[in-house]
Amino acid sequence: MILLLKKETTLTEREHLISRLEFMGFKAIPYNKKEQLAVAIVNGIDEKTKTELFHLLPSVEKVIRLNQHLKLASRDVKEKSTVIKVKDVEIGGDDLIIIAGPCAVESKESIFEIAEAVASAGASVLRGGAFKPRTSPYDFQGLGEKGLKYLAEAAKKYGLLTISEVMSAEQIGIASDYVDILQIGARNMQNFSLLKAVGKTDKPVMLKRGFSSTYKDFLMAAEYILSEGNPNVILCERGIRTFENYTRNTLDIAAVPVLKQLSHLPVIVDPSHGTGIRYLVAPMAMASVAAGADGLMIEVHTSPDKALSDAKQTIDIEMFESMVKSAYSIKKLIKR
Repeated sequence: MILLLKKETTLTEREHLISRLEFMGFKAIPYNKKEQLAVAIVNGIDEKTKTELFHLLPSVEKVIRLNQHLKLASRDVKEKSTVIKVKDVEIGGDDLIIIAGPCAVESKESIFEIAEAVASAGASVLRGGAFKPRTSPYDFQGLGEKGLKYLAEAAKKYGLLTISEVMSAEQIGIASDYVDILQIGARNMQNFSLLKAVGKTDKPVMLKRGFSSTYKDFLMAAEYILSEGNPNVILCERGIRTFENYTRNTLDIAAVPVLKQLSHLPVIVDPSHGTGIRYLVAPMAMASVAAGADGLMIEVHTSPDKALSDAKQTIDIEMFESMVKSAYSIKKLIKR
């Protein structure tokens, strides 16, 4: 339920209203609908709750009852697309955002070399895993905090933002010291305690779709983050499991327009995990941009075959440069 407040309502008055609602047993968070101050009640509402109760509260101008589980992520709540500004980069705006880098930070020398190359080719965000969830316990698990430090240093030198995955609530504090955007991986999409934890931070969060998740599952996971007060959620389509076993996953291109129809949140596509095959990354990236994606997340390495993680889907610098040029060209055509 959304409570639209009167135009003369101050931020202090809204805080008092939220405190009053919480005293009444509801969970409420501050929210804005267009340019109007609002309060979103995200828990404690049921079918028997009368809207008249909220009309009696001070500062309330209008009560909007939502008839679906999707609340804060819904277009019904916020018609205008969310644009998340991180330093001087806007995610979800007019520009195509390119996130690039290795699957995992392997060494200081390697991440600096890759950062320089992807920045020169047009990337805005440097990716690199420091805590890696691997299917086999014997595979490379990442460098931990040391990897995050290398990532941050390389990004700073070449004017890039940073993104890296956290797998537990305990890792959030460490990662937040080094990265601009926290990533929740596909395996943790329904790790609800982790979603609540990142929802309590002030860091933007990129949420990856689970490989067996429906659109509803995906958006409800986003709701967990939003309902804790963090409005800066980025959705990432990275492929789902189907009966086809030629590719690592089946990249769901239709997810882009569907998610943008249902939700106001930015949508990024990861064709690297979505296909698992190097030669498919560029064409699927092009298709994603044509479908309306706000950005791409690409695994790039100066020596892809020697990458310690996901080598088969990692592209080289030359292929990345060509892909970025094509992606920007398609984006320009769409904007026209």
